Amino acid sequence: MSEQGFTEYKLSEDITRSLDNMGFREPTEVQRKVIPLALGRKDMTVKSHTGSGKTAAYGIPICELLEWDENRPQALILTPTRELADQVKQDIMNIGRHKRIKAAAVYGKQPFARQKVQLQQRNHVIVGTPGRLIDHIEKQTIDLEQIRFLVIDEADEMLNMGFIEHVERIIRTLPLDRMTMLFSATLPKDVKNLCHKYMNQPLDIEVQTEAKTVSQIEHSIYSVRDDNKLKLLRDVTVVENPDSCIIFCRTQVRVEVVFEELAKAGYPCGRIHGGMEQEDRSEMMNAFKQGEFRYLIATDVAARGIDIENISHVINYDFPQEHESYVHRTGRTGRAGHSGKAISFATPTDDKFVINVERFIGFELQQRNKPTKDDIARTSPAFEAKIRNQRAAMKDRSSRMDQGVLKLYFNGGKKKKIRAVDFVGTIAKIEGVTADDIGIITIEDNATYVDILNGKGQLVLHRMKDTTVKGKLLKVHVANRK
Repeated sequence: MSEQGFTEYKLSEDITRSLDNMGFREPTEVQRKVIPLALGRKDMTVKSHTGSGKTAAYGIPICELLEWDENRPQALILTPTRELADQVKQDIMNIGRHKRIKAAAVYGKQPFARQKVQLQQRNHVIVGTPGRLIDHIEKQTIDLEQIRFLVIDEADEMLNMGFIEHVERIIRTLPLDRMTMLFSATLPKDVKNLCHKYMNQPLDIEVQTEAKTVSQIEHSIYSVRDDNKLKLLRDVTVVENPDSCIIFCRTQVRVEVVFEELAKAGYPCGRIHGGMEQEDRSEMMNAFKQGEFRYLIATDVAARGIDIENISHVINYDFPQEHESYVHRTGRTGRAGHSGKAISFATPTDDKFVINVERFIGFELQQRNKPTKDDIARTSPAFEAKIRNQRAAMKDRSSRMDQGVLKLYFNGGKKKKIRAVDFVGTIAKIEGVTADDIGIITIEDNATYVDILNGKGQLVLHRMKDTTVKGKLLKVHVANRK
């Protein structure tokens, strides 16, 4: 790690090892502003654009300050969408991997009973959507009495989705002795009121949206009638020939129509929207990350919770009606120092929305002429060649962290009175293995899952086949990912 990197924050070795493994070298602007204050346990509001590195800005200090041996949850992170909850949970576990930080995500359209069992285990961090968190609070299936850190992520979206009252209700159940951080791309009046009501002399931090918008993303716009959008989409994608592209639509029905048309035309594509089952949404998102298709057609549900470094294009098939939505959609590209393109289609009825967006981001969107027949003829061969080729998987933090990690399954848990310390003590005695090679341990009634780090997984798997844990010989094999 460079001298100007994360070392200045005097983080523990466990956290700096994880940051190295994740490829973090230099703090982003929001991280430079937030981390030292958060380590000092200061309340704060942070106005920062999507893709600025804000999850790590709060995740790093929280993981540093958490007490590993505390059995009850110490941090609560509120997110507006299920996808973002999953992404934040994974980011927290990646940052805290070598400290063995455990996080759980709870949200709707997922079995309540399964979440109840999950919440009975040791979790240092709970990430969740407001509605499902309130369900658990009402049924007394979640323990919030030891919460010392509260993060309200994407607060403006919470407001747009009508969650602010839910958020207030959750806050009122938490201990008063806590640090509270609120992150938002914009700070509407209702969000500001929330800050002053429930925070202790909050510090206001702002990271300029415009700096990133201008330098890393090329913004452009096409004027088009609604009934000509599909043809324009075909023409633009041929000329642009994106490596990876998210196409945003306003409604679920529109997503299905565009998906069917592109699939019929031979595009490798998938779609995601709020009408799909959560399992199907997660599967679709993972397939996109793994490079199984190049085009993802989505509603705004996908504008948050995608942390993929090299999405080359975002296309607003339907121009967003809120300027915050424009920022969040286009923030899917141009991430982690990469450049990107944000292309919008606007009908005559969208003019007022375009004006609002331009006023908010501080510059005019570049007006483009529709591709000509010559443009399409010239670019078609390269487009067809790329369509035929399987593309490489896109990079996200989790895939990078998973290198050298093997999750093992053991057929014994709480009912056999086996604890995490029993696994640590046994595995650490294997020659060539130390406690630093043991990651997160999840103990269920009849099963235990253990992450083995640093490429030591096969060694541990082989030795544990004939090694007892607390006097019991357990079956062990490579686990399916949990």
